[in-house]
Amino acid sequence: MHPSLVDPKAAALVVMDYQTAVVEMTTPTPDDLLARTASLLADARAAGVRVIYVVVGYRDGYPEVGPHSPTFGPVRDGGRFAEGAPGTAVHAALAPRPGDVVVTKRRVSAFFGTDLDLILRANGTKTLILAGIATSGVVLSTVRHATDADYRVVVVEDCCADRDAEIHRVLMERVFARWTTVVKAADVFAPAARGDR
Repeated sequence: MHPSLVDPKAAALVVMDYQTAVVEMTTPTPDDLLARTASLLADARAAGVRVIYVVVGYRDGYPEVGPHSPTFGPVRDGGRFAEGAPGTAVHAALAPRPGDVVVTKRRVSAFFGTDLDLILRANGTKTLILAGIATSGVVLSTVRHATDADYRVVVVEDCCADRDAEIHRVLMERVFARWTTVVKAADVFAPAARGDR
């Protein structure tokens, strides 16, 4: 994808659930994934694209989780993803920088119950470039919401990951390809944002 296809002032790179605990749960060998995503972040910043991180986190006592929630009850009962707890920070290899936006979510989608849509619309964002873990979780849920909301969506295939490689493949090739533009990290801003390196 050449940068002329993306207006940097109307685009945002949304990096989802790249928290230390999530990275460790999803892939036993995350170095290549982290390196690609770090390069994508560098290219986005060089192109002047807004960077938004989405993280999952819960207040003390998990007031956001209902007593009978089949999906989030186990998270609460296991004491996971309490705000500020070990493993909840964005992985150090991709740490936010001054000027980046961090959105905290309480559910799977980056949109549900968050101010992400408000931030995007306030800044005239039309195109979302998505990277995230897991493909079958936050990426799928966010793609569905974003396309319903009429955003142009670009999914960066090799900056997404899932514990099930076959589910990742099917979503990218058979599902996301119908609704979005699916690209590799090296092609998102090639060649100009990287200075043809």
